[in-house]
Amino acid sequence: MSEVVVSGYYGFANAGDEAMLTSMIEALTEVDPDVKITVFSGRPSETSSRHGVAAIHRLNYPEIIRALTKSDLLISGGGSLLQDVTSDRSLYYYLSIMILARKLGKPVMLYAQGIGPVRGALAKGAMRYIGNMVDLITVRDSGSYDELIALGIKKPPIYVTADPVLALHQVGKDIGRGILRRHNLEGASPLIGLSAREWKSWGHYKNVLAQALDLLAEEFGARVVFIPMQFPGDLEVAREIKSKMSRPAVVLEEEYTTSELLSLVGNVDFLIGVRLHALIFASVMHVPFVGLSYDPKIDRFMESMGDKPAGTLQDVNLDELVSKVRTLWPEISCPNKQREESIGALRKKAFYNAELALGLIESRKRG
Repeated sequence: MSEVVVSGYYGFANAGDEAMLTSMIEALTEVDPDVKITVFSGRPSETSSRHGVAAIHRLNYPEIIRALTKSDLLISGGGSLLQDVTSDRSLYYYLSIMILARKLGKPVMLYAQGIGPVRGALAKGAMRYIGNMVDLITVRDSGSYDELIALGIKKPPIYVTADPVLALHQVGKDIGRGILRRHNLEGASPLIGLSAREWKSWGHYKNVLAQALDLLAEEFGARVVFIPMQFPGDLEVAREIKSKMSRPAVVLEEEYTTSELLSLVGNVDFLIGVRLHALIFASVMHVPFVGLSYDPKIDRFMESMGDKPAGTLQDVNLDELVSKVRTLWPEISCPNKQREESIGALRKKAFYNAELALGLIESRKRG
């Protein structure tokens, strides 16, 4: 039996990170049903009950050392863990776990990471030093690969794969339909979903989104539902945008599991997303979407889909946003075959992360 320890931003009610953990567990156990997984989490009991794995607190270093000592591999991922834009403390935390594993003689894999931006001189030096100590790196986009090379990380094998969430299987729509029914939205067609987030206290994009939703609701006879990906952080921005609208809209105010969110997204006819994993959920559930960018990871994902964002949160234009939605609207009834092919190819790449991880363990055991 192989034992894998997973380090990441888990247990903090961020739907994207929880989805990444779900997808990693799903893919790893599909490759090896007997693999034992332990997760470092901010809320271990919740992580254990939600994902069905062992979990220990991410700051309990005695337990972390014990778990690493028994393990065959440390996985660091996925997501944007290695960057110093939102926090440099978190960057050093994840690097410290990696170097601890290496000091204990354990192999380390960066699993479908989104790398950067890394701006500080000290942070760049730490990334270069520790990054060249790990055994295997997979990144979710070519931009992350370029970031690694620019940082001077060239020693370990590096593969460009895809975000692990893209490996998730589709879920049924019944659960989401039931949630919408409780908010009097079942059967409301067409239904536009919005996943927004707060960013630097900017107000421009909120005004544009409110205006765009009003125009689209009127033009297509649509209803609008706000879907929180970070709970409860996304509720405030959703309420603020709703307050600027003249048309009715519904804010979903509960915390949802990955399966519930996937099912909800599968029930909307069109999604406008700021959160990366809202866009990825739409891809998994084959729902047409438009993205707005606040971070290179959005641009990189859209590029992998052969598309680009409708603008950034700083400069999004009402006419351009509405025009992009109008252009893609026919995909509600007539799926885009090219996009479907892109999703299929990315799904295979996402699953390859798990194959590489367990292959690393096997090669070490044979060696």
